[in-house]
Amino acid sequence: MAVGDPVTTADAVQREADWLNATDDVLPKLLASAGGPFDVVQAYRPRTPRQRARSLYVIRRGFREDRFANVRRMAHYNLELQINWPIQNSQGSGEDEQTALDAAVELVLQRVGGLPFDKTHGGRFRSVAEEPKFVDVAFSDPEEAFAKRPGVFEAAISYWADDFEITG
Repeated sequence: MAVGDPVTTADAVQREADWLNATDDVLPKLLASAGGPFDVVQAYRPRTPRQRARSLYVIRRGFREDRFANVRRMAHYNLELQINWPIQNSQGSGEDEQTALDAAVELVLQRVGGLPFDKTHGGRFRSVAEEPKFVDVAFSDPEEAFAKRPGVFEAAISYWADDFEITG
């Protein structure tokens, strides 16, 4: 979001995906092409996801809008990062892959946590995941996940992002 761009709820998911794909700071890189653990990091889940790709999709579960001073409002987004982690090692070790998934989730949490003294995700939002108690990580039961998609572990990270005030 450039200075002077109008604030809109329609691009919040893309703004967060852009932050997660950023490679120009000291935070962990998430894309494999930049040395990170994920083959895909994108806004929204595609209709036909890549089957054997380690993927992170940014989803908006909903948002609420607070109005104040009669003409000002601010959107608060409930963002969820959906992670698909297929077994890729040659020995098929579920334990090793779950350990690798844990390490990847830690890198995502560092990136979501943002830079010290800047929780705006590079100026894309007013604040994101500002309080750690509002970040939730859930891992799917491997047996249930494998019943849906054999050989794929799943996790989800959810948190809130506050947008800039809009007059209207």
